[in-house]
Amino acid sequence: MSLDNTKLLDFLGEVDKELSRKIVVVAVGGTAMTLVKAKPSTIDVDFTIPVEFYDEFERAKKMVDPGFRVDLFHGGMVFITALPDDYLKKSRPIRTRLKNIQLRALDPVDIIITKIARLDERDEQDIESCIEKFKIKKSQIVKRAKDIGYSGNDEVFKGNLQIMLTKFFR
Repeated sequence: MSLDNTKLLDFLGEVDKELSRKIVVVAVGGTAMTLVKAKPSTIDVDFTIPVEFYDEFERAKKMVDPGFRVDLFHGGMVFITALPDDYLKKSRPIRTRLKNIQLRALDPVDIIITKIARLDERDEQDIESCIEKFKIKKSQIVKRAKDIGYSGNDEVFKGNLQIMLTKFFR
């Protein structure tokens, strides 16, 4: 299923109605790219949610049956990548009419960093789109890569980083 901005915001609107307080939600990966208009749609929905809001979002999400996969990560984690503590400050606000959800999208450099760990064909396309749309420089990626925590094989991450840097910054 392809999810565009409208479908993402409709889903969040339903979740918003079930929330009992204001929370912050940060879109990551393809979800973030769709919300910042770096790609037209995503095939799944991914958020990292500050720890103090995670349970509230999870509770509300369970009350809404979106009909598609929604992955949630705790405070700055994206799969097996731990973003630096400033990820939330660097994230970009997304304008919405939501009452209880402050929606944000991961900074484009952080999107790239989180995609390097897996680095499949779709990730490479997303990385290229971010680099082109947001004029990301090699030095920005290298600097941020040094700040992340990676709970997988560090050599795989470093190898993927070199592959990506070579491919997109000749």
